[in-house]
Amino acid sequence: MIKDPLAKALNDHVNAEYYSAYLYLTMSAYANRCGYKGIANWLFVQAREEMAHGTHIYQHLLDRGATPSFADVKAPQASYGSIKDVFEKVLAHERHVTELINRIASLAFNENDHATYNFITWYVNEQVEEEANADELVTKLRNAGDNQSLLYSIDAELGARQFVDPFPQTDA
Repeated sequence: MIKDPLAKALNDHVNAEYYSAYLYLTMSAYANRCGYKGIANWLFVQAREEMAHGTHIYQHLLDRGATPSFADVKAPQASYGSIKDVFEKVLAHERHVTELINRIASLAFNENDHATYNFITWYVNEQVEEEANADELVTKLRNAGDNQSLLYSIDAELGARQFVDPFPQTDA
């Protein structure tokens, strides 16, 4: 059985993951309105990943005998100054999520909850990749500046991204 403080932290994080999905969906809509279909796709795939993360943590709560609870998901910002601005906010958001996950890892470790600590380390490692990807895209967009050819090249590159369920179900 998971202890209440850790269950609360995980429940709060389910909400944070769903907020992330909303955030990336609004960013995707913004990119789509700006004519960047590939960037919109990348952000849409990112939203689907965040939903999968939230559901995965929800399932961990159930598996550990805790009761998942849900809070309101606040509406994210819906417009941005530029595509570069979008990805600067993506990077800042992913850094924030890293802090949240690190707090959960520390709490699980301090509460001697090895199962949850082992579970959350997947997210610790995932955040290294998330931050690196966002940082790389910010760098590319800063280097591209106002060069529309480079922006559309980045757009085409990001359009190739496909959703891969990080937690595929296996039927036994």
